[in-house]
This record gives sequence, C-alpha cells and structure tokens, in this order.
Amino acid sequence: MDGNDPARAGKCPVIHGAITTTEATVTDWWPKALNLDILHQHDTKVNPLHGFTYQDEVKKLDFVALKQDLIALMTESQEWWPADWGHYGGLFIRMSWHAAGTYRMADGRGGAGTGNHRFAPLNSWPDNANLDKARRLLWPIKKKYGNRLSWADLMVLAGTVAYESMGLKTFGFGFGREDIWAPEKDVWWGSEKEWLTDQRYPSVEDRSSLENPLAAVVMGLIYVNPQGVNGQPDPLKTAMDVRETFARMAMDDEETVALTAGGHTVGKAHGNGNAALIGPEPEGADLEEAGLGWNIHAARSVGRDTVTSGIEGAWTTHPTKWDGGYFHLLFKYDWELVKSPAGAFQWQPINIAEEDMPVDVEDPTIRRMPMMTDADMAMKLDPTYRAISERFAKDQAAFSDAFARAWFKLTHRDMGPKVRYLGPWVPQEDLIWQDPVPVGPTGWNVDAVKAKIAASGLSVSDMVTTAWDSARTFRQSDNRGGANGARIRLAPQKDWEGNEPARLSRVLAVLGPIAKAAGTSLADVIVLAGNVGVEHAAKAAGIDVTVPFHPGRGDATDAETDAASFSVLEPVADGFRNWMKKDYVVTAEELLLDRAQLMGLTAPEMTCLIGGMRVIGTNHGGTTHGVFTDRVGALTTDFFTGLTDMAYKWVPKGRTLARGA
Repeated sequence: MDGNDPARAGKCPVIHGAITTTEATVTDWWPKALNLDILHQHDTKVNPLHGFTYQDEVKKLDFVALKQDLIALMTESQEWWPADWGHYGGLFIRMSWHAAGTYRMADGRGGAGTGNHRFAPLNSWPDNANLDKARRLLWPIKKKYGNRLSWADLMVLAGTVAYESMGLKTFGFGFGREDIWAPEKDVWWGSEKEWLTDQRYPSVEDRSSLENPLAAVVMGLIYVNPQGVNGQPDPLKTAMDVRETFARMAMDDEETVALTAGGHTVGKAHGNGNAALIGPEPEGADLEEAGLGWNIHAARSVGRDTVTSGIEGAWTTHPTKWDGGYFHLLFKYDWELVKSPAGAFQWQPINIAEEDMPVDVEDPTIRRMPMMTDADMAMKLDPTYRAISERFAKDQAAFSDAFARAWFKLTHRDMGPKVRYLGPWVPQEDLIWQDPVPVGPTGWNVDAVKAKIAASGLSVSDMVTTAWDSARTFRQSDNRGGANGARIRLAPQKDWEGNEPARLSRVLAVLGPIAKAAGTSLADVIVLAGNVGVEHAAKAAGIDVTVPFHPGRGDATDAETDAASFSVLEPVADGFRNWMKKDYVVTAEELLLDRAQLMGLTAPEMTCLIGGMRVIGTNHGGTTHGVFTDRVGALTTDFFTGLTDMAYKWVPKGRTLARGA
C-alpha cells in the first residue's frame, strides 16, 4: 500500500508529503542551528535569466524613450487606482524612497540595489502599504523594455523621473541594479514577531540605544513613527529618532532636512477612511487577490477615500509641483495637534488662508486642509533642524541642489563605487561617499615584482595576513571596502586593532618601496604579496600552484577617504584569523558566518579558507588556537585531519574556545 492507494486517497494526497508552506521547517525545530543558507542564496534554479548579463543588456536600452514613457505614465490615471490630482509622482517617489531607505551603513544591507521590494518581508511591511499598486502600475513599462530593464532600476528611476516631471532638476541616475529572484536570507530586519512593537531600545529614553545594525525604530517601518515616538506626538523627541535613523543611513543633518522636506514637497498621505476595514498585506492575502494586498472590499477605497498610513492630507499647497511650499507653510502658520479620519495623530495649521489650502485630489473646486507629521514638526522645533530649514526656506536654489544630491545619495549609496553606475545620466562629479579610487596602472612586470616580494624577507604569514586584512573589509552588501584603494595604509584602518598596527607598519614599509620602484600601486602589490605567500605555502606542502592575478587597483588618498564613514568597516571579529576584539553576545561562529556572507563566500570557500589560514599561521597575535599542524607555513590539510580525528574529544573552554581531550 502507498500514498496512491484508493482506500487512502480521501485522507491525504501524496503531495502533502512536501513542505509547501513555511510552517514546521527545520529552523522551527532547531532555531539555534547555524544558518548556512545565507551563503547559498539566489541559486541559478531561482533565476529565470540563464546566460544573461544585465550589465551588458541594460546598455542597449533606448534611454530617451524610456524616460518619455515614464513621464507619460505619470499622468495616465487608471480607474482601478486613480492618481492623486491626476499625477502618480507622489506614489512613485514613495516607492523609490521606501525601496532605498532600508539601507543601513552598519552592515551595508538593505537598499534598492536588488529589487527586493518585490518580496517578503518588505512587500508586506505596514509602511509599504499600497506600494504594490505602484509596482503594478509600472508593469506596462517593465513589459515593454523586458529584461534590459531590471525591476530594481525601474523602481528607483520611476521616483527620480517623477521629480523631474514635477520640476526638479535631478543630480543624475545610474543604472546597473540587478534583480534577485527570491527573498534575501541574510538580512536581519529585527527579532520582533509583531509589527510596530517597541522592542529595539535597551533604554527607551536614550534613542541612540537603538539595536545595531538596525536603523528603523520598529519592525515594519522604514524610518520613524510619523505620529511620534511610540505613537505619542512630541516633535523634539521625534527629532531624536529622525537624527539617529538618518545617521545610520549615512545622512547628516542637512541631508536629513533636505530629504524630509523634499520628500514631503510633493504627494500626500492617505487616511480618509476606516483603517479597520483594510485587508491583509500581500503575503497574507488570499490567492485571488493576485499578489496585491491592503484591499478594502466593504467600502470605496481609492482616490480621496484611500487609507494607507492613516494620516490624511498633503504637506503643500501644490503637491504636484516642485517648489518651496513645504517651508512656506511650515513657518507661516502655527500648528495644532489633531486626528485624521482614520484616527492617526497629525498637525494642522491654525487659521490657514484658503489660497494656501491644496485642492481635493478628485474635485479641484474643493479645498482641503494640509497637514504635517510629528517628524515634519521636528524640522521646525529642533534648533539644528530649524536653522537648516530657515536657510533652505530663504534659498530655493540651495534647497533644490541639496535635495537633488541627497536623493542621489539615498538611491545610489548601496551600489558601491561609481564605476558600477551605467547609462548616460551618470554625473561626472566624484563624491566622497562613493569611496573614489583612481585607476591603477596595468603595464608593469608582474613576475619581476613577485620575485622582489619573494626576496624581501617577509614571511608567508606576513604576506598572506596583510593581503587578507586589506581585502576582508569588502562587503558585497553595498560593495564598500576591499583591497582596492589600499586604504589599509590610511587612517583609520592602519590603526585598527584587528590589523595589528605594528606588524602592518613593518610589512608596508617593505612593500611600499617595491611598489614605487615598479611604478605600480601599493594596493596591487599587497594583493600580489598574498598570492606569493600562498604559492610558497603550497610549495612547502609539495604542490606547485599559480594564484591568478589581475592588476589595475589604485591607491586612494586621504582626501578621497571619509575616515569617519569607514569606522563601520572595522572588523570586531575575524574567525578566519581566530580573533575577537572582545566577548560579544553574538557567538563567534555567527560572527564568522556573517563575515563570510558579506565577503560573498560560499560554505565550501569559507571552510577551505579557514583550514588554509590556520596552517599558514595567520592567527591574530600569533596564537596557536586551531593551528593543528607542526608544519606551520605549509598549505597542508592538517587542520581538517586534526579536526575530524575521532581520537580527540572536544570540550568547551569558555564561550569562544574548545579544547581537544
């Protein structure tokens, strides 16, 4: 008898033997098990574009036609989701902003660079309500341009073009964001099990105590609660959250004011209805909702009756025009706290003149009350934000330029170096947050330099360790760090504890003159020295290998380096070199896994590197933990032999060590 037996057919079909939902998975049984899946994401079986190179195909786009089509789309209002005032600009800007705004500089994760807004959990966060409609409105554009235009690029471009269509001169745009085809497994969005619950602050009064690496104040929001801290209006307290959140996105106070004001110069918030009638988010909705969510079937729920955030109204008099209306209303009137029709806290002007009131989204003969959120009031009441706001209010050109630059940074921060930007609208100006690196020379004699390195007196450990330390800062999350630029010789990296400053200085004093004599970059010579070290270690084990090498790295200068922004790249632990700066709540193995994922390593690559680094002798401080060989410096398999030898029993020795017995 098997599962297809007629007598059993009515009880349980064979297909029920598969796990077809996310209930009762392996991680539910063993939630503390190491999640190696983060090293094996985005399998080729998930990606439908086999043999497709987006960076080549996107260059074939008709960029002029694409922009014209997007501009036309802005005012092609659809009955199933009408455009406010006949213009979708505000909706598309919110989509672009919320896609890019998840970026956090602590680990470089988040951002708009992968098109992850199409997937859970982002597609169903409360703060992203009704952005599913924005993506659906873009479908005709995506369909027309096909695979040459990624969803990731399209979602950011739509917001940028929206601003242009409403009168802003934007700073530029770079294509090159390649889509993923399944949700990311490595991004930790928080530990909460419920939306919008306050669990991220060890000290509620200290808003800087927000749990790292998170930037949003609660699960399900992009930034801060627009009604106030924990839903309680207090603009000065909200200013603390705004400042901390935007700082964690790598934005300073001026950029924060520019983005807040510029984002709220156009469009509106929606809360003219009963929020209790809103249906489930896309991931929780029934199949027949066709991928959409937040639907209201019991009442009219479009146009002026839309409910999204629960806050209701426009910020400015002319919400489809780029102007200085935000600051005009903010400073012209006193504001009082009220509640929207959906019950959300918001601020409205006292005794506003009729001509300052925006018209209804459907009927231009009706005037509506504008509003400000608690975060907007922070721009007026926080002394630092107010000074910047007053300056922008008096100088529209300065405000427009500051916003255009901040918007460009917001939407490109996670793309990495400027060389990764594609298309005709890439600005020529180099920006410090792009971590610029000059192009290095390539026409030098690699073999001659290898010979000089080999004869320099540096040990295998010196060469490999220095190359590793230079490269390990790379983060595939936002393409920052790495060996290019040789910033390991500059502040702050040269002084990081994990780089062993005394040893590093000694090695660089040897490699620097070699690079100068060869007319090449120190960045290239550091990497090449690592290759020489690996080749010598392999030879000591009886194997001849040649490690591939490609020159062209440049040397960055102090002027090209924002030292403060590089502090987030400092390693606090490196399992490959068997080192932790101090004892952490997070386990050593989790920190190892996180670094491996950021470096773009697979589980086999991670395993191989650990075994090789141990026997080569690269442990931080020269410790012997895990060096299971008496042939240190030879690239043997002794580490794996000792680790798997059943003659040993491993017993814990503290939280980070185990001892063989």
